Amino acid sequence: MSNFTRGQKGKLADLGLNGPFAVTLDIVSGSMEVDVSCFGVDASGKLSDDRYMVFYNQKSSPDNAVTVALNGPRSVFQIDLARLPASIDKLVFTAATEQGSMRALGASSLALGSNATFAFAGQDFQDEKAVIIGELYRRDGSWRFGAVGQGFAGGLAALLKHFGGSEASQATPAPAPIPVPAAPPANKISLSKIRLEKRGDKISLDKRDSGGYGRIRVNLNWNQNTPQNPAAAGSQSTGFLGKLFARPAETAGGIDLDIGCLFEMTNGAKSAVQALGNSWGAFDRPPYIHLEGDDRTGNASDGENIFINGTHFDQIKRVLVYAFIYEGVPNWAATDGVVTIEIPGQPTVEVRLDSHSQHAMCAIAMLENHGGNLQVTKLVEYFGGQGKITAHQAMDERYQFGLNWKAGRKD
Repeated sequence: MSNFTRGQKGKLADLGLNGPFAVTLDIVSGSMEVDVSCFGVDASGKLSDDRYMVFYNQKSSPDNAVTVALNGPRSVFQIDLARLPASIDKLVFTAATEQGSMRALGASSLALGSNATFAFAGQDFQDEKAVIIGELYRRDGSWRFGAVGQGFAGGLAALLKHFGGSEASQATPAPAPIPVPAAPPANKISLSKIRLEKRGDKISLDKRDSGGYGRIRVNLNWNQNTPQNPAAAGSQSTGFLGKLFARPAETAGGIDLDIGCLFEMTNGAKSAVQALGNSWGAFDRPPYIHLEGDDRTGNASDGENIFINGTHFDQIKRVLVYAFIYEGVPNWAATDGVVTIEIPGQPTVEVRLDSHSQHAMCAIAMLENHGGNLQVTKLVEYFGGQGKITAHQAMDERYQFGLNWKAGRKD
């Protein structure tokens, strides 16, 4: 493992990085929200093609040359330099906040696979709201890494402007001009992100065209770092398994956190999509809702995903998204859990599991069809079993789905 310091540079080949590899950013920011990005810029240092900015609203570049999985304080970029066009001369990794300054960062790092690392912390900066952490760049026919660690005065929007990107505008349309031949408009990047802060907060998203909402992704993610001291897991440790169940991660192999949903179709059909009972649903046929898989380890960097076929959203009345503990004793306060709802052409909607509860079931959000428009409501309401009533039944009764429940298991 090579340890880089600020300003140090080196060839990737000398680091043993001769194929695809991961660039992992661990940003310790406490309660301050920090957004990480990768800018793919040309030889003049400009984002001449907006498709090569990879961040929370655009998680992959063309040909998947750069992709990102966001997981709380950890962001993992998968890099395949061979897939980049010759026009991309440099990949710049950044972090930005709108809530404070980079001097508030704890001990953070950028790692190139398991071959090299660059450590940085708040003491390296002043009141800057962003930092250019490091870059991969071409020089004399080979790729190299440079540890930058340079503070930047503005936030993410200022970084975008610095690299020459164009931000999507919500301005009032101007009167239609006289038609003249013109080149197709450049892609514009939307930096908007909608966070539903309080229980009951709602957002309504209009369809952009007659084709519906496209492929809707509902992602559940959480803090998965390993705790150092299980006795302190409820306070200073950030490890998901240790915090969630207050015991060492290495003894918690059977613990399982799952995402699922209850749904009701416009024709009255109702059921559930969840790993329990192997009810995976289907994307291309009713219910047009599909659970991608079941991560039983808690180690999948991309969390767990439900996909909704928004092309057929007119046939869906409502979807209740929930998470539950399949095995183990819950402590939701320690999870840093977050659900993001990603819809093509729309701002990302974010719901955080920010309430304290010892119950095993959490109703997270309700997605409803209101006159053809998709309305998202933050719920974050917790349920536990009592007597013969299971947590699933208690949640069902609260939101009046009226399903029949029986004991089940995952094969």
